[in-house]
Amino acid sequence: MVGTSAGLLGAKDGVGMVYSPRRMEDRGRQQDDLEENVGELEKLTDSLDDVPEDELVGALNEAVGLLAEINSDIEGRLNTAGDESREIGDLLGQVDFGPFDEAMENHEHRERTTGEPGT
Repeated sequence: MVGTSAGLLGAKDGVGMVYSPRRMEDRGRQQDDLEENVGELEKLTDSLDDVPEDELVGALNEAVGLLAEINSDIEGRLNTAGDESREIGDLLGQVDFGPFDEAMENHEHRERTTGEPGT
């Protein structure tokens, strides 16, 4: 749990950040699926020279289908990344960085006035 009891001043108690192994497993599976689709597409494009003209339309339709799956996967990942980014932004918006900022200002002031870091 992230909150004031965890040492983050200004964060709301009860706001949780939990590592989810399922999300990581899902991402691994998604990556495997994407790589598989890209591999199939590469094989298909390599074989287009050998495809008879009467089968070319079918092969191209298969390529378009693979491209649609790849595109859908990429769009899904972008949406997920956007959602996660908003979640992180929301969590960071709840944290009071005032004490940290003040400590950094004091540290920088000491460096400017004494010329030595951290004194």
